[in-house]
Amino acid sequence: MPDPSSLDPDPWRIGFTAYGWAINVAGSVTARGQTVDVNASFIDLLQKSDSLIGWMSYFEADKGRVGFYGDLVWTRLGFARSMAAYRNPLPGLQISVTANAALVTDMVIAEMGGLYEVERWPGSDGSFTAVDALLGFRYWNSSTYASVDALGTASYAPLGIEASRQFGISLSNTMQWVDPLVGLRLRHRFTPHQEILVRGDIGGFGLGSQLTWQALGVYSYEWQIDRTVLAAVIGYRAIGVNYGAGSGFDASGMNLVLHGPVIGIGLRF
Repeated sequence: MPDPSSLDPDPWRIGFTAYGWAINVAGSVTARGQTVDVNASFIDLLQKSDSLIGWMSYFEADKGRVGFYGDLVWTRLGFARSMAAYRNPLPGLQISVTANAALVTDMVIAEMGGLYEVERWPGSDGSFTAVDALLGFRYWNSSTYASVDALGTASYAPLGIEASRQFGISLSNTMQWVDPLVGLRLRHRFTPHQEILVRGDIGGFGLGSQLTWQALGVYSYEWQIDRTVLAAVIGYRAIGVNYGAGSGFDASGMNLVLHGPVIGIGLRF
């Protein structure tokens, strides 16, 4: 039997959660100087896309007031032509009809950071409320593949050309960058088995993207199984990003809001 005096009074607390994120997408993606507007709900993607796959997981380890965390999102989103609209394909080119685009985006969002419990207010029967500060970074990697068809009357003012024709364009591009971020989260434990967490962060600051932000709210319920805790998680998550690089035909960028419900299962030790 171990000597009670040798036991760590504040041991590590470790948790891992695998979750699904039903992503809705709104905004635009720019590749090779060309911009495609996208607007699709998760139901649209589920019904009309053959490219909806992904993996999401979250890890956190805490000791006393200090901790660190990691979050990984990898997803492939396929947008049918009815969910994506192509903007003018050349500077100065005006098209009398909306061009359609088929778009596939492979996206990785990897986040790592540190946590510090700023304050805790204990309650009755094991309940408490705590506020944590966080500092970290968010890595983005996005590969875009698009094919565009347009039919209509086009005029190109710089050359004085006006014609009616059909044309197609294919393009691809890969973007990656790192955003620093700061944030706060609020945790409230109602009972030894129930907790709600609300988190917000902001970042980019022109060092990676112009701006990135996140808002998250989740509820969890826990079951004790021997020395392991099994937790079910449900909530809602939104991430926004506004990134741009290059100019003219070398321009690339992303101005998107990704949002939707999350549901997951986790283990805590």
